[in-house]
Amino acid sequence: MSIYRFVVNGAETEVDVPGMRRLLDVLREDLALTGTKEGCGEGECGACTVLLDGAPVDACLVPICQADGADVRTVEGLAGPPGPPGPAPEATLDALQTAFLQTGGAQCGICTPGMLMSARAYLDAGGGPDEDAIRDAIAGNLCRCTGYTKIIDAIALAATPAATLATRERTGGTA
Repeated sequence: MSIYRFVVNGAETEVDVPGMRRLLDVLREDLALTGTKEGCGEGECGACTVLLDGAPVDACLVPICQADGADVRTVEGLAGPPGPPGPAPEATLDALQTAFLQTGGAQCGICTPGMLMSARAYLDAGGGPDEDAIRDAIAGNLCRCTGYTKIIDAIALAATPAATLATRERTGGTA
């Protein structure tokens, strides 16, 4: 076993695991970040998509040794910190998560984390509301529930300046 150090959702992390252990398994089993889902285990469905140094990757295909020293962002890292104390303080949702809720882009939930992460990479790279560009950005993610229309609508909505501005106002300047 070896020690691997990397950043997950902004937190420095260290694990002592075999180097060929899948990033997916480290996230779900060792770090209890179960938002990332395993679909096919072969890199075909995109359910396990996370961002590795800002690029979408299938976590089922990445050995942890390749994540050593990297920045990993999972679906749990999209939401901002909880709001003010109260009976049930909730994290502030990312504009993309809000758009998925508004359009009904999330249904059964298996593909949703991977879709969100691929879409976040697209938006972070400056992607806009163009349907063909969005389809290209999520081409590695399969969904059996939505027919993609609501997902594409959600990403296009999140790509609009008004959605980004509303999120920045709620989070105090970060979106």
